[in-house]
Amino acid sequence: MTWNGPLNKIDNFRYEIPSSYKGEHNNLKMQTSAVIYTDEQMISALRSDNAPEQAANITMLPGILGKALAMPDIHWGYGFPIGGVAGTDIEKGVISPGGVGFDINCGVRLVRTNLHAKDIDENILKKLVDKIFENVPSGLGSKAKVRLNRKELDDVLTMGARSPVENGYGWDGDVEFLEEKGCLEFADTSMVSEKAKQRGLSQVGSLGAGNHFIEIQKVAEIYDKDAAKTFGIEDINQVTVMIHTGSRGFGHQVCTDHLRVLEQAVKKYNIWLPDKQLACAPINSKEGQSYFKAMSCAANFAWANRQLIVHWVRESFEKVLNDTAENMDMKIVYDVCHNIAKIEEHNIDGKKKKVCVHRKGATRAFGSGKTDIPSKYCDIGQPVIIPGDMGTESYLLKGTNESEETFSSTCHGAGRVMSRHQALKRWRGEQVVRELKNRGIYVHPASLKVAAEEAPGAYKDIRQVIDITHGAGISKKVVKLVPLGVVKG
Repeated sequence: MTWNGPLNKIDNFRYEIPSSYKGEHNNLKMQTSAVIYTDEQMISALRSDNAPEQAANITMLPGILGKALAMPDIHWGYGFPIGGVAGTDIEKGVISPGGVGFDINCGVRLVRTNLHAKDIDENILKKLVDKIFENVPSGLGSKAKVRLNRKELDDVLTMGARSPVENGYGWDGDVEFLEEKGCLEFADTSMVSEKAKQRGLSQVGSLGAGNHFIEIQKVAEIYDKDAAKTFGIEDINQVTVMIHTGSRGFGHQVCTDHLRVLEQAVKKYNIWLPDKQLACAPINSKEGQSYFKAMSCAANFAWANRQLIVHWVRESFEKVLNDTAENMDMKIVYDVCHNIAKIEEHNIDGKKKKVCVHRKGATRAFGSGKTDIPSKYCDIGQPVIIPGDMGTESYLLKGTNESEETFSSTCHGAGRVMSRHQALKRWRGEQVVRELKNRGIYVHPASLKVAAEEAPGAYKDIRQVIDITHGAGISKKVVKLVPLGVVKG
């Protein structure tokens, strides 16, 4: 399904769907315009899956503030487009699971090392990737090797990353370098269903499937030496590790459970929507608060999940390289989430205001001077981690004060241009793994089917996506990272 509606050019990196657009719902009016960050080269891909219609739909949410926004990696999603951002008034606005997604707090963590690519030859790289694959459960339906009891799960849901760290799975300073220090304090386990808890008991500390990965990388280019040095990136060919995963089946179940409730709340509160997938409730309503508290539990689950994985990655490096993680300086650069709703303070019409910011496939990008980021980064801005696919580069960016126009948000990845079904028809997993090996990238997938679904050709060109966010000023390039070896979920 293609989209043929208006896209008015604001500048080289911003296009607007005007609030006068009638769309497919003549009985409902847009309350504001929708701004999409893109360029002329990517317009055809943008129109190909009707995602702009979803961006226009966001403008009809009660209590929306500013503009509805979409990042350059925009593509069709559930309710919101993936890449969608919206801020709603915490007094008069709503909260919508469609603006968060099913994989709550899917996010990315970057670990630096003092190793260089020359320290990791082809044989060592293969051993490292295989050891990580052995240590971190991955693939569809993967079960964690740490089995929690109910109290331990509740600790994870309320404490986030602090829980595994306090139990020996991490270093004391780790949580300082996580968004929200790895915990949303609003979490309330009583708002989580028994079914979600059952799924969570066996999955914390697992990678999962789909586009999730653990990737050993090297620094290929440094654009901003001062920012890079502050982030702990010193040299070309320095080795890093990137982890991309979320809240697994636990988060999916939390979203599913509360969508059922919110679909009824729409009727209760007489909310009219252009798409039932935008099911929502007033933020301060019983239903809205219940979802927010359960979503916070899922966000905490995801931070704990990535923390356990970091611990096992460090152990894998220690085993293969016969050295300590401390000696290899395997410190966390940062951890950011890109499927979440959070209460933040932003400038609205020149005044500071508390806003419920929905980021669905979008990353927080706070600029310098924010107290919500580690003090070490305060003068530079927040590290922003943007993963590529297993055959292309990833980026470390920095947030900017200019990003206030997007509620301090930027892109989250390349964005798909082809469905998984289409990718399976076009590629075979063996072919993808072989082609990547010929390029010097060793891939250990949980299944060859996933390797085909996640073929690099199924995604937009991440360089274009990053150039748009950089050119628009909502985040700035610091470092380019290229893959050496990949564990694919």
